[in-house]
Amino acid sequence: MSGKVVIKFGGGLITDKENMCTPNLDVIDSLVDVLSKVEKQIILVHGAGSFGHMKAKKARLAEGRLPDLNQDISVREVREDMLLLNKYLTDSIQRYDLDYSTYPPRDWAIGTGPDFKGNLPLSDGITVVFGDVVNDYEKEFTILSGDDLMYRYATEIDDVDCVIFAMGGVDGLLKVPPSEATENDLFKTWSPDMNFEGKHATEFDVTGGIGLKVTRASMIAEKGIEVWLVNGMYPERILELIEGKTAIGTKIVSGNC
Repeated sequence: MSGKVVIKFGGGLITDKENMCTPNLDVIDSLVDVLSKVEKQIILVHGAGSFGHMKAKKARLAEGRLPDLNQDISVREVREDMLLLNKYLTDSIQRYDLDYSTYPPRDWAIGTGPDFKGNLPLSDGITVVFGDVVNDYEKEFTILSGDDLMYRYATEIDDVDCVIFAMGGVDGLLKVPPSEATENDLFKTWSPDMNFEGKHATEFDVTGGIGLKVTRASMIAEKGIEVWLVNGMYPERILELIEGKTAIGTKIVSGNC
């Protein structure tokens, strides 16, 4: 099966967001098990969850260098924590005997947003990248979101068949906040001219939460690429979509984004 698939494992899926630097190891293994069944070339982006957001939020790293804060320790700690989370993920990939290469964005990317600078690295095996603290021409450093990585990989490399944002705890994009939702509140398809009540955990997230995710997904869909938001706690849904089948989730369709 030819083609490529760009997948994001959200930080809230692969970590316990309530406890600092705590991976969801069983979830990680179940997701990698699915990757082992994929015949397409995989670009895998992963979020930070409890390995990055808490410290980055406290030190206001997304704002860049601030004269009234000592941020250097936090920059170093967040980068180390992200390598640790990446190791939990790649250790699982190794146990499944899959070929992969990890490319920390701090080594090749500058800035943030969909137009961040840097040539996208690509492996013959699984390409692994993640949200990271990167250098910035104006702010000295900033946070590069995995959603921005998703946009550039999805739209700049050839033969991408499918883009999947795998999230934790929700089946896709909801009409109301998750705490209020029923099964009838799931958007099966969504375009930018439709409203939704996204809940952004401002006390935790530093990169824009569900709003940024939906914006980047919409921008990808505008390029004619199939984009889905799914619940990664049911990894078989990821495989179904990669195989061209339908699954429970939200398909993002083009609109005026």
